[in-house]
Amino acid sequence: MNQRGRERSRRGRRTERRADGQPGRRAAGSPGAEGRPRRVRREPVKSRLRRGFGGKQVAGATRVLGMSTTRRAAVIAIVVCALAFTLAVPLRTYLSQRGEISQQEQRQAQLRDEVEQLRARQAALNDPAQVQAEARRRLRYVMPGETPYLVQLPEDTPEGQQQLAQQQAGTGGVAWYQRLWSTVGH
Repeated sequence: MNQRGRERSRRGRRTERRADGQPGRRAAGSPGAEGRPRRVRREPVKSRLRRGFGGKQVAGATRVLGMSTTRRAAVIAIVVCALAFTLAVPLRTYLSQRGEISQQEQRQAQLRDEVEQLRARQAALNDPAQVQAEARRRLRYVMPGETPYLVQLPEDTPEGQQQLAQQQAGTGGVAWYQRLWSTVGH
């Protein structure tokens, strides 16, 4: 708005020569200034093309919004930050779910392997010879007419376990090599 006012005031003030030869100014309302049509300054076509057709629209939008370049940059930065924060939560959720999916797929592969092993074990236990061998080993079953022999070590009986515990308590739970070393050192 100030620029238009300056241009008008420049147009209205025309310099003339006074009678004494000094330059003078004609008043804005003088008869010579009103009768002439206004001259509009046109830019060359090349400069308008370089600037683009939207040059006047941007200047008009700036005037309407009343925003400087710095303010526009600040508004754009705020909008970009708002978009970033808006997208951050869904992106984080997406990435965490992808991690969980990969973990679940690994767990599923492990379970499939375990199921295959159990099916193989089930097929082996369907064989009567395998069932018999398991019964002999785990349950100590014998077939009719066979004589079972059990070898029982002293540690297997409850009394043997008590004696072993007393021996360890008498030595204070010290290992044999520590006891040996203590006798050599004295």
